[in-house]
Amino acid sequence: MEKMDYPKLQETVWHEKLENGLEVFVLPKSGFTKTYAAFTTRFGSVDNRFRPPGGDEMKVPDGIAHFLEHKMFEEPEGDVFSRFAAQGASANAFTSFDRTVYLFSATRQIPENLTTLLDFVQNPYFTDENVEKEKGIIIQEIDMYRDNPDWRVYFGLIEALYQDHPVHIDIAGTAKSVRSITKEMLYDCYNTFYHPSNMTLFVVGGVEPEPTFELIRQNQAGKSFPQGGDIRRTVAEEPPQVKDKKRDIRLPVSLPKCLFGFKEPQGTAQGEAGIRQELATKLALETILGPSSPLYQKLYDDNLISDNFGYEFNTGPGFAFSIIGGETANPEELMERVTAALYDTAAKGIDSDVFERTRRKRIGGFLRMLNSPESIANEFTRYRHRGGDLFRVVQYYESLTVDELNELLKSHVSPDRLAACIVRSAEA
Repeated sequence: MEKMDYPKLQETVWHEKLENGLEVFVLPKSGFTKTYAAFTTRFGSVDNRFRPPGGDEMKVPDGIAHFLEHKMFEEPEGDVFSRFAAQGASANAFTSFDRTVYLFSATRQIPENLTTLLDFVQNPYFTDENVEKEKGIIIQEIDMYRDNPDWRVYFGLIEALYQDHPVHIDIAGTAKSVRSITKEMLYDCYNTFYHPSNMTLFVVGGVEPEPTFELIRQNQAGKSFPQGGDIRRTVAEEPPQVKDKKRDIRLPVSLPKCLFGFKEPQGTAQGEAGIRQELATKLALETILGPSSPLYQKLYDDNLISDNFGYEFNTGPGFAFSIIGGETANPEELMERVTAALYDTAAKGIDSDVFERTRRKRIGGFLRMLNSPESIANEFTRYRHRGGDLFRVVQYYESLTVDELNELLKSHVSPDRLAACIVRSAEA
């Protein structure tokens, strides 16, 4: 076991890479009764073209990572959720653009629940019958989200921003792509991406490191896996221009929903450079659009925004983009005023006092996040997959400069890479 000490944060993470390639991290939290475990594979919705180790390039249907996540919970004797429930645990899973995460939280029977998590994820059970049955369930889910204004405006913006990169494709795929998924395709993806060498297990909470590692070692030693290898992902080259400047969607809504944002032309860097880019861009956006900013207060006083107004910066393999907006009575005016403020600040520069005050606020928010086992586990694995370290975030923040933010902001808020999506009432 490797001991990773973070004295400033008063945290110690224990790490070990097993013989089969699985990376295991354990973070004991003194005084915590709840334990949270996340078993993560680097396989998400954007991974639709790849070359498995020793194989030929494959193109798989959109939404297959999400489909695979659904099917992993089914076993010959029934549903694994009931086993977790009987052991006092709450289990779940989710698929994002670049990863799939299986998780549980519990206050008791941690060894039993950890064993269950490892065993069901490493024991796929796909049949022609259960795959066909799942298609109807997922297509129904896709149809449901097509009637969801928040989902439609979110993915509508991403579809407007991106032309070729698969990030613009709905994580669940389409009804057509789902219908084309077969049992054999699922096993191909599973055997490629669910090898231990492509996975990470993070356990945080009321646990002791050595007994936890010993349980995991013994569990993995009792299983056999083929030789792992490098997975070569093929990502379409994305042009710098957006696909559509503006998209309008008609749905029954009481108030329009408006999201707009900017696409980074070269995606995002990996490792420390990528983490710094993400943190600096988020920090820059908060100095201009955060709840304590003059612009936010003015927009709120003018009834252009409500409490659901927000902003984010998303990054992943080959993509990076900002999203700004929310519910508003006047989408065009909101977009005009916010973008004008962004362009103006990019030209003049962020005030150094505002920068320092906002940086301290974000560091405080990060430190509060360390009280949440769920947030720690999910963010740690996200950073790890990008070559970064969650527990160095404070150091990254402390080393950022206002000049660095100004350069990133000036580069990011380009009118040529701005797109918008608005969901309006059909009667509007």
